[in-house]
Amino acid sequence: MRLYDLVLVLNTSLSEADRKKVIDQIKTQLKDVKVVKEEDWGQKPLSYPIKKENAGVYVKLNLETEASVPKDFETQLTRNNNVLRHLLLRTK
Repeated sequence: MRLYDLVLVLNTSLSEADRKKVIDQIKTQLKDVKVVKEEDWGQKPLSYPIKKENAGVYVKLNLETEASVPKDFETQLTRNNNVLRHLLLRTK
């Protein structure tokens, strides 16, 4: 069993409904991966501007899978304009 932590920094201009759509879209990209826990850390200021944004909405997902995360998953996150930054760590 492989465990991952995924931290997302989302654009603050998104409404609550749009944020849920973005997170659901990311979950569908992770086909065989189970989301164990989802934490909304809220809006926090950024240390430096990213894409002309001074703040971001932080969301943490704890993931569990038998195999590894798809290879093109991080590329898809990078191409998503609503995701300012992401961090994917394998915890176990």
